[in-house]
Amino acid sequence: MRHRTKMHSFSRRQGPRIALIRGLVYSLVENGRIKTTLAKAKEVRRHVEKAITLGKKGTLHSRRLLESRYPHPGVVEIMVTDLKERFQNRPGGYTRIVKIGRRPGDSSPVAFLEFVDYQPKVGAETAGEEKKASKKASAKKAASKKTASKKKVTKKPSAEKAKKKTRRKQSSARKKTRAKKS
Repeated sequence: MRHRTKMHSFSRRQGPRIALIRGLVYSLVENGRIKTTLAKAKEVRRHVEKAITLGKKGTLHSRRLLESRYPHPGVVEIMVTDLKERFQNRPGGYTRIVKIGRRPGDSSPVAFLEFVDYQPKVGAETAGEEKKASKKASAKKAASKKTASKKKVTKKPSAEKAKKKTRRKQSSARKKTRAKKS
């Protein structure tokens, strides 16, 4: 048994793990609700709770601490202004985890991590389904147009040409240095 472990490693090294947690914190603060695995939700919850408590202080020091931990100025601004006002009289427990079952691919437990005052938009589920249906319909139309029309010759973007030119120069330079060494 792994005693005295205070965090999940998610089978990642320190840098990728920090990036994962930061990304989830950013998404939660910007959207109010995220869907992730249960283990990630439990870990991110710790970070978000501490960040909101820091943001509630509203001092310059707390803002600088938040900016050092989460280097995304928009997210820090939301924490210090919007979330501070929303949770002013709440002593803690700003988020909740709602278990929603298991993921079909690998059967890992999935959950929603959301703020306690989160209100889902009416018809949000149906709007998502309508978007998927419209994307499928537009994809079918595009496929039918593609087969009906003749092949069009498209020019490559200038950035792509420049990239290829640079690679050729680098390749020739490498060949010259190899020739000099031998």
